Amino acid sequence: MALVLGAQPAAAQIITASAVAAAADQPASVEPAPEDSAEAIVVTGSRIARTGYDAPTPVNIVTEVELRAEPQANIGDYVNTLPAVQQSQTSSSNSGSLSNGQAGIATVNLRALGPARTLILIDGQRSVASSTVGLVDVQTVPQGLIKGVEVVTGGASSVYGSDAVSGVVNFILNRDYTGFKAEYEYSETTYGDVPNHLIRLTAGIPFASGRGKILLAGDYFKQTGVDTYDRDWQESGFFQIDNPAFVQGNGQPERSVGSGIGTYQFTPGGIVNTGPLTGSYFGTIGANGQATVNQFNYGPRRGQWMIGGDYLISRDGHLNTNSLAPAEERGNVFGRISYEVSSAFKPFFQFSWAGYSGQSFYQQTPSVGVTIQRDNAFLPTAFVNSMIAANVTSVSIGTSNVGLPVPGSDNKRYVYRYVAGADGDFEIGKQSWNWSGYYQVGLAKTNELLTNTFLNSRMTLAQDAVRAPDGNAAGIAAGTIVCRSTLTNPTNGCVPLNRIGVGGATPQGIAYVLNDGAQPQRFQSIRQDVAALNFTTNDLFDNWAGPVSFAFGGEYRRERVDGSVDPQFNSGWLYGNYLVTRGKFDVKEAYAEAVFPVYDGLDLNGAIRVTDYSTSGTVTTWKLGGTWQPIDDLKLRVTRSRDIRAPNLAELFTPGTARTNTVNVAQPGGGQRSDQFLEQTTGNLALKPEVALTWGAAVVATPTFLPGFAASVDYFDIKLSGAIGTISAQTITTLCIEQNRADICDFITFNGAVGASSPITSIRLVPFNFAALRTRGIDFEASYRTEVGTGNLTLRGVASHYITALTDNGIDVPVDLAGQNAGGGVPSWNYRLSANYDLEKWGFNVVGRGFSGGVYDNNFFDCTSGCPLSTPASRTINDNGLAGQWYLDASITHRFTVKRSKAEVFLYVRNLLNSDPVLVGNGPTGNNTPAYPQTNRALYDVLGRVFRVGVRFEY
Repeated sequence: MALVLGAQPAAAQIITASAVAAAADQPASVEPAPEDSAEAIVVTGSRIARTGYDAPTPVNIVTEVELRAEPQANIGDYVNTLPAVQQSQTSSSNSGSLSNGQAGIATVNLRALGPARTLILIDGQRSVASSTVGLVDVQTVPQGLIKGVEVVTGGASSVYGSDAVSGVVNFILNRDYTGFKAEYEYSETTYGDVPNHLIRLTAGIPFASGRGKILLAGDYFKQTGVDTYDRDWQESGFFQIDNPAFVQGNGQPERSVGSGIGTYQFTPGGIVNTGPLTGSYFGTIGANGQATVNQFNYGPRRGQWMIGGDYLISRDGHLNTNSLAPAEERGNVFGRISYEVSSAFKPFFQFSWAGYSGQSFYQQTPSVGVTIQRDNAFLPTAFVNSMIAANVTSVSIGTSNVGLPVPGSDNKRYVYRYVAGADGDFEIGKQSWNWSGYYQVGLAKTNELLTNTFLNSRMTLAQDAVRAPDGNAAGIAAGTIVCRSTLTNPTNGCVPLNRIGVGGATPQGIAYVLNDGAQPQRFQSIRQDVAALNFTTNDLFDNWAGPVSFAFGGEYRRERVDGSVDPQFNSGWLYGNYLVTRGKFDVKEAYAEAVFPVYDGLDLNGAIRVTDYSTSGTVTTWKLGGTWQPIDDLKLRVTRSRDIRAPNLAELFTPGTARTNTVNVAQPGGGQRSDQFLEQTTGNLALKPEVALTWGAAVVATPTFLPGFAASVDYFDIKLSGAIGTISAQTITTLCIEQNRADICDFITFNGAVGASSPITSIRLVPFNFAALRTRGIDFEASYRTEVGTGNLTLRGVASHYITALTDNGIDVPVDLAGQNAGGGVPSWNYRLSANYDLEKWGFNVVGRGFSGGVYDNNFFDCTSGCPLSTPASRTINDNGLAGQWYLDASITHRFTVKRSKAEVFLYVRNLLNSDPVLVGNGPTGNNTPAYPQTNRALYDVLGRVFRVGVRFEY
């Protein structure tokens, strides 16, 4: 997209491309642009650069000035505050992503359609993904050189290829920078935790009388993690459960949300949940070496949840054990050299390296169904006597394993990008052409290491501890506590582990079940090769209304993944069970784009791209749009596009990596059983590209009677068919057990006959092209810039209203996620309001951002008594409402000089009012739910007030 950009006031902030272009055509109230300042500038959304032309695709522009006014440790944290960006993954919110290796990756998710459907570019070029699921970690961008971020909030596959379904985020680098600048930042929360340090260095060195340029940039970041959710709001026991009082037809709601809720299936030292000794639980181990035996007070319970009772006892040691913030260390190095041989040939070479090391913790993982024999050496004598009296030879206990360290991950990633290319201008007859081409090699090397996860076979042996009998064949002294297996296999190395009570696990026993420190580990290597060649002209020929612009080009891309795993880590572990993902595909593409003027003020824009995938064949994408400016004060635009997302390496080639999970199994008569099982995810080579059809229409107003003001309203409607996805494990269980779907039962492995009476041991998840998504809404933006006193004032408001966010996979009941503030949903209204006042030596910035209230589920029916029949299409719940949230951020900057150098110090406070998150009742499935935050951390702030101070120096 080409824009006429005059000189902008220092306080310029987020602004749509249309508003910028229109505002530049009118007198500016702060700093009028010189008449010769107009130039053709390419803005993400089109391959064509033409002065005065505004493409029909909406683009939000975040300027460098705005980024400096709200400094973040990671550029993605700023982008994620934009209303069009929802549910993005951060390095703090994905601490549970153990077996898939995604822990620590930060993404951008436009329109809440999934980060894999948002294309990330660095200076208009693709970047290699940091995981097999195609996620580009935005922490790998050289942030010291970013001069702006352009966000295309509409389909752009015909321009940039696959993945640009919901839009494009392009991080623009300042290739013209000359000088040297350094920056140091320090941050911590108001609670004195999550401290982090950031150092950035950037240099631009011209040579050969300015015909050449060397750019160097680097940054280093280190953060001390917080391993638990140590916040007061996390203590209320607020969850969503299957109501224990519910029986179909009795008028009670099926679901219940509230506080004072916990689990009952496990306690820190173990609890018996079946048989005549149900409710016996083991406490702290005393001086006699035996655990106390107590009787658990059960509250009303259903599935894995209980209201009241001794929920404070059962949750102890498990609650809040997920990481609030990871311990992180990352660094980036960037270098670029360019030289203008002639106007027709300007070659460059570019290299970047990004390294990441991060440790986070998942949960103090509980175990249920642990069999303890009556002759177990660690059982208290009194309890053994009770077993004898009850004629019980073994008991099944549940334990939160507080004696073991919390499982987590310690991942490392190294991302390399090598780019060689050139561009230039040339003429053919009377036509002026621009060309550009590059070849890129991107390489991501990952070291996925789990920590504190136990080997199931060793745990089974270690927990079965007995006292050696007299005259045993192994020759072990009588009365010695040993593994039962050692009596028949003296050299097996088994070390007994006490799982009865709190405080009895020895370092030796722990080391044994943790495989003596050898933990699941996988090395993966992802390589992306891209070759691209593009040509553009603004005077292909003249029609009756002016010159026709044209662009065309081609691209070749190859992606492949390989790696290695020690066979001992393939199976048998609580988490990990790593297998190597191996596979490759290549893509050949050709495109053309044109701008055709119809008459003064009306332009048509069209593009087409033909793409051939080695895995799924040929697909065509296209775009058709137009802009019309009937008067100087008003511009209209409309676009229609067909966009695609092809299956990524993981969706195609995942071999069956497994993790531990839980599901609720409905029982005859209305009860529930919670089963812990192994969840296996595999790829599917039969997958086809997803296809999206998108409408966009907008009105842009720049009234001449109010200089400095601009506003826009954009309507979007995205319909995605053949969306790639998997059916959740709980849905598979429900369809098999409750609806007798034999075809769905094939994905489940039962320990016995198929049905509710048999425990589930594993569930297989396979991706298919089976879902349909539709997202529809309106974006609003207004800005006003003017002089106030001796400074410049900029006011801006940006909002997104989601009318529909419908998901229909043809199996579950369709659900509209718009207005759902629980996990997976998107608030109906999202907004960001900012005020910036800029003086010569001082800068002040205030931001109010937030979202509207909503519900847990649009299919839920809110009632407390006299409820109608509860069905999957209209499930009853006692409270379906969730409040919205508003946050206030502020910064102050002071500028000064040190000799000939410019310097500034700043203070930025995020969540200035220290607003606690709204409690969100997560559940009713997942044994990790009590360990996680009792809110929707993808939406609500969980850190609290954060201070960030820093100093910048530039010469």
